[in-house]
Amino acid sequence: MSWFKRKDQGSSHSSCGHAQAPPEWTPAPEIVHAHGLYNEAPEEEYEAAEAFCITHPVEAPRLLPSDVIERIDAQGCSAWGIQWPASQRFVGRIDNDSKTSGTVKISTDATCKGTCLLSDLPIAAGLYEIQGKAGVYFEVAIHQMDGIIALGTSCRPYPDWRFPGWNRLSAALHLDDCRKFFEDPDGGRDYTDILKRVSPGDTIGCGYEFSTHSVFFTYNGIRLPNAFSGVYLPRQSYDVYAAVGVEGRNSLEVNFGGCLFRWKEGNEWAWRVEGHVGRLGATSGAPDDELPSYDDVRRGMA
Repeated sequence: MSWFKRKDQGSSHSSCGHAQAPPEWTPAPEIVHAHGLYNEAPEEEYEAAEAFCITHPVEAPRLLPSDVIERIDAQGCSAWGIQWPASQRFVGRIDNDSKTSGTVKISTDATCKGTCLLSDLPIAAGLYEIQGKAGVYFEVAIHQMDGIIALGTSCRPYPDWRFPGWNRLSAALHLDDCRKFFEDPDGGRDYTDILKRVSPGDTIGCGYEFSTHSVFFTYNGIRLPNAFSGVYLPRQSYDVYAAVGVEGRNSLEVNFGGCLFRWKEGNEWAWRVEGHVGRLGATSGAPDDELPSYDDVRRGMA
């Protein structure tokens, strides 16, 4: 059952006969869609994902094993890879060995069903130091997109048969319709007029900014407006992973910083994942300033 259906079932009609003045008009910041522009996931997959999230609590943030810290120290951003999904829906190849050349190569077959792939290490880790860091960032270079590709962020565990952005604690940009999603199982929200279409040869990036607690995206090296602000709060409560959604025949490369980013600012130390994850410091456990969460803003409480 989608959010729109739940809202319809939960609504009630007043029996009061008194006429009420219409509410003052305010412009909507973005359009919300009940259905996808090109694709819709089956209702039973939504129901299964809701049940999954109920029975599988969000993982608490944790310190990484010493051997992983040593690998990050030795390899830097190239220590990050993409974990193979448990679901048999994924039909394709994930070449983490290609990290020696700086990127993770992913290719999928036409028979690949919708799958969410997560990074094997968090890109934003709640228990680690952020002093001197602006945020974290990664990019996806599109070589072929005959199917659907999405990218964003998710916490674990996440139902891997669902695209990122559709379920709990996940934000994403879907490249078929260029709409943004945060815990949105319906049709998403319009994002920006700057991004109208994604084609092979394009590079889309995703970042998380610590000062505003915002998820944003880039397009061929241009930073786009913040997509969602006040998410993953309090920061110390979450480990956040890079998320890539794939369906159908595609070819792409995920760059965690092993190669130069097209978004030039992302190449600075302030945005590199290895300067944050694995680094303990005086502010590692300090609480963030109290900012309204995305849910509060969405409900008009902020």
